[in-house]
Amino acid sequence: MKILAIISVIVQLIIGFNLVLPVFLLLVQFVKRKVYNKKSSIDKYDYAIIVTAYQQTTLLPGVVKSILNLNYNNYIVYVVADNCDITGLNFNSDKVILLKPEEILAGNTKSHFYAIERFIRPHQLLTIIDSDNLVDTEYLNELNVFFDANFLAVQGVRKAKNLNTSYACLDEAGDIYYRFIDRKLLFDSGSSASLAGSGMAFKTSFYIECLDELLIEGAGFDKVLQMEILNRNRRIAFAEKAIVYDEKTSKSQQLVKQRARWINTWFKHAGKGVQLVFKGLLTLNWNQLLCGLVFSRPPLFIIAGLSMVSILIAILYQPQMLFFWGTALICFFSVFILSLNYFNAPKVIYKALTKVPVFMLLQVLSLLKAKRANEISTATVHYHDSSIEEINAKKY
Repeated sequence: MKILAIISVIVQLIIGFNLVLPVFLLLVQFVKRKVYNKKSSIDKYDYAIIVTAYQQTTLLPGVVKSILNLNYNNYIVYVVADNCDITGLNFNSDKVILLKPEEILAGNTKSHFYAIERFIRPHQLLTIIDSDNLVDTEYLNELNVFFDANFLAVQGVRKAKNLNTSYACLDEAGDIYYRFIDRKLLFDSGSSASLAGSGMAFKTSFYIECLDELLIEGAGFDKVLQMEILNRNRRIAFAEKAIVYDEKTSKSQQLVKQRARWINTWFKHAGKGVQLVFKGLLTLNWNQLLCGLVFSRPPLFIIAGLSMVSILIAILYQPQMLFFWGTALICFFSVFILSLNYFNAPKVIYKALTKVPVFMLLQVLSLLKAKRANEISTATVHYHDSSIEEINAKKY
């Protein structure tokens, strides 16, 4: 029985560690943080802006329009319309090149390299934008701050462009939490920001070096890319003023399918995070150690479920663990509220927090479908079309 009790305590400590880690990062950032805010001259770097679309083209005019409104001129937009009907698509700009693959690619990196192979000139940098995104006018200028500091990879902010349902609000709340922990605090602590799939930029030659020899099927190319970067002992910068507006899931079915793919991706790649932790420990590499801990961490709803079970076990059999769990919960909720406050979450997000139990239940359904996630759907269906002017005009 003593052995079981010891195992139970160890497991609870591992689960609770995920709730306490953000406070540790918060403390470390005060020592490690370095400020990057000096903007370089406009148009300093030549960008390839790769916009990927799969099956849907309805949102492409909006994202291209936002790009053409950038306060920057030294770029070319490559729109890869994979498995799309491009009839009627005409962007009327010599800065936009529309590409229609002859065969269905059904993969992010395949679309990226399809564009790279058709660059009309050797762009120094590339940035990846999804078809449902909108781009802030200062996006490229804010990225340049970190390329000036010799970073080879930079992740920007994916901010909600729609908060029209409680699902969208809770999706954004979770994204803000991860943005604060996995990007801001990790980067400020001297490690690397986590990649988010879009709103990210790279030195073109470095991106090709990382992924050129890899065959990536299904979702999660950003996780593979992040691991390749970390294995090269490079840091990923976080540009919190480089903003793209991203569509949040507004329907329950949309949420279940999307989260099923994300959970499937976590199961596929979590082991690599554990390997990175041990690699960081053996080589005393701070960047790899911290990123490995975050990379291998389960999705938040799984941590929440395991924490509730652990607290119940503590109440019934190990009351000495209740102090630890009380501390862990205080740490989590404090950082969660701090993250919402730091990124100025609108009131509608706070109001939506009452729907968290339903949101978690839908993610449990996603867990049950995770094994077949890539068979169920290969891409999120997007519904929300808007402009940056409309987003800025809304008061939530």
